[in-house]
Amino acid sequence: MTVLNYEIVVIGGGPAGLAAAIEAKKNGAKDILVLERDLELGGILQQCIHNGFGLHVFKEELTGPEYAERFIQELKDMGIEYKLDTMVLEVSDEKIVRAMNQEEGILNIRAKAVILAMGCRERTRGAIRIPGTRPAGVMTAGTAQRFVNMEGYMTGKRVLILGSGDIGLIMARRLTLEGAEVLGVAELMPFSGGLNRNIVQCLEDYDIPLHLQHTVVDIEGKDRVEAVTIAQVDQRYKPIPGTEKRFECDTLLLSVGLIPENELSKSAGITLDNLTAGPRVNEAMETSVEGVFACGNVVHVHDLVDWVTEESRKAGRNAANYVAGKLQNGDNKISVQGINGVRYVVPQEIRPENLMGKTEFMMRVDGVYQNVKLVAKSGDTVLRSVKRRHVAPGEMENLVLDFENMDRNTMENLTIELVQEEGA
Repeated sequence: MTVLNYEIVVIGGGPAGLAAAIEAKKNGAKDILVLERDLELGGILQQCIHNGFGLHVFKEELTGPEYAERFIQELKDMGIEYKLDTMVLEVSDEKIVRAMNQEEGILNIRAKAVILAMGCRERTRGAIRIPGTRPAGVMTAGTAQRFVNMEGYMTGKRVLILGSGDIGLIMARRLTLEGAEVLGVAELMPFSGGLNRNIVQCLEDYDIPLHLQHTVVDIEGKDRVEAVTIAQVDQRYKPIPGTEKRFECDTLLLSVGLIPENELSKSAGITLDNLTAGPRVNEAMETSVEGVFACGNVVHVHDLVDWVTEESRKAGRNAANYVAGKLQNGDNKISVQGINGVRYVVPQEIRPENLMGKTEFMMRVDGVYQNVKLVAKSGDTVLRSVKRRHVAPGEMENLVLDFENMDRNTMENLTIELVQEEGA
């Protein structure tokens, strides 16, 4: 069987894969191939017709398709090769990618470096074990978004939403604008899982109630959803008897979290992080398998596509450096860990010899906090402390450390934690 050879193979043609491929090309990589399983490039952005994209990267407000089109056009202008409707079946630890499509059949592609950019998927009803019957009308918010925005189908007339993730909040507004009645959003946690701006613009502006610390306890209906019952939960997330609220509706949308798409990562023997459910990566966005990089929602779920782009540019740049032999793989590896309110930090590991300047660390906190400081330490030495008036799990936090003037030879393991400001 013929084996194709490329310097870099990028798996995924969404915002992460596009940004990584373009940045790799800009940094000297010559033969780059992007593999996308859908019929077009752009990934999930193609169904996100609302605005709010690009404020950080382009300093202007774009819709999802507009944001994607800028990168798609740049990719084409640079002559980067891509294959659509192509499913990747396996990535070996020797960086051989096996894929298939209708035109060419089975493809074996040998790469000097691989960039994983497969994105994430939504949790389904089966993942959260909602009781009740199994009628039509129960679907994920992303599925509803595709039906309405791309296929031209309305998903229902009376809608209840479980989970306050950003897609669910955006679909509450979208379905309202299309004429549906959105009865409310139920959220298991005592805080929303989405951006604050989406709470305001998608719920409060349309008088859609948000029921915090509630979950679905029953679904009624034989052929189609007829009613959904929610109930308040206690501190252990168990429904409290007597707090039930019944809503007559024909649709239940689920916005109950996203999971990094990592079946290919597992097949390549890549070490996954228990907290992010994505690959553990170092300062170069390189995974535990040398020469295999990862970026975007496959590593950890982002709230803004702008952050996906920035992270993916880092992966593309370092993949090109790896191919050119410019990336050092020293034995001194320093772990990075979130503690005391910081749930996780990406990257999870750094190699001092590659820290030539500023390095950005992305993280999520484990609750809602007011008037705190993000404090980065090497052992007991404080490297940087920054104030935050408000932090919440639904919004990504970042901290930039400048290693240029630090003694990297004596550096100890890094921790990033939340510290309450005095008097707050």
